Amino acid sequence: MLSKSQISFIKSLHQKKYRKEHGLFLVEGIKSIKEFFQSNYSIHSIFYNNEQSNLLPKLPANINLFEVNNVELGKISTLQTPQGFLAVVHLPKTEKINESALKNQFTLVLDGVQDPGNLGTIIRTADWFGFKKIICSEDTVEAFNPKTVQATMGSLARVSIHYENLTSFLDRNSLPVFGALLDGASIYETNWGNEGLIILGNEGKGISEEIIKKVNKPVTIPRFGEAESLNVAISAAIFCAELVRVKN
Repeated sequence: MLSKSQISFIKSLHQKKYRKEHGLFLVEGIKSIKEFFQSNYSIHSIFYNNEQSNLLPKLPANINLFEVNNVELGKISTLQTPQGFLAVVHLPKTEKINESALKNQFTLVLDGVQDPGNLGTIIRTADWFGFKKIICSEDTVEAFNPKTVQATMGSLARVSIHYENLTSFLDRNSLPVFGALLDGASIYETNWGNEGLIILGNEGKGISEEIIKKVNKPVTIPRFGEAESLNVAISAAIFCAELVRVKN
């Protein structure tokens, strides 16, 4: 049975302030937990429904295991319908990205993306297409937000997320900077080369004016219908698919 202090501690990790303070975040669902278990992430503890213990993989002794019932799981879960398993995972060490690590590849750069579901879907899409890194502006939603983690379906375990002051980052960057803009060249007619940064902007405002000044290759997804705009996660998927196609 979980103590009040355990419940209070885990519930505190629903909030960014306490995730940062304790260096921990939450992952829910056995499939996603297995992805993190098989990655470089370090799992602190796992809380599991006593009716589903047969689904647990063999775990090392240093992971704390807690058997809980449905009521207890409901108290600590971030989901309306808990999935039977909740893991507390150590946050990765914060690292500034080195430009040499971005050579000879394309990297998504997110400017002010606010919706955790969108960020999670972008991470999952990047993983599908083999992108290993995503660079985010400092005002982009946190990658370890429970809704973001849930939307990645485990892909966060394989895609590293780096938060940067984009102005400073782009000022010291020598790679081509492609920006998703309405008045750019068609992505299907763009000479991509073999490396570069692909900037995608905020859901409502697009790329910020300050960052637009850093774009030297504006590109657009051609519109054939009447929709005013595309969801940023859908745009990311189209860019990823086209980049993989041209590079391969």
